[in-house]
Amino acid sequence: MDRWGQGDSRYDHEMKVARRTLGTALGGALLIALSACSVNVLLWGPEEGRVIDTTEQLISAAAGGEQESFVCDSAAVVFGDASDWDGLSAGEPGPHDPTASVDRPGLDAAWRINLEIRAIGIAETSRYVPSDVFYRETGTDICVADIIWQTVNFG
Repeated sequence: MDRWGQGDSRYDHEMKVARRTLGTALGGALLIALSACSVNVLLWGPEEGRVIDTTEQLISAAAGGEQESFVCDSAAVVFGDASDWDGLSAGEPGPHDPTASVDRPGLDAAWRINLEIRAIGIAETSRYVPSDVFYRETGTDICVADIIWQTVNFG
């Protein structure tokens, strides 16, 4: 009751809001933990989330020179040097239509995702980097079918 004997005090109301907010946040965190899926899957959906998660794993592996397990059978993919993958992260995934693609027409790939680069701390004015990754469906997983490289200018 407030000092006039009516309703909840402002403090009580703020505490209720804080408890509700905390409960919602904890419930969301518990949902993520119990669902055994990544935040990307929850935000983007199962297919796009899988492409983002695989790309983050690919970037980490390629930065360590361990990318070969990601490559599709019979694909000749250029990965460059391990240092070429420094500062990269997964961008936005989307389906790849080989009949409409300008960059890779006819490529046997189901997904395309752009790679983003953080320019903070980069001394170069430009850099040749992997910019897009194409994935092929393998039935139960996806594998790298091709990579586009391009020069990115900073500043």
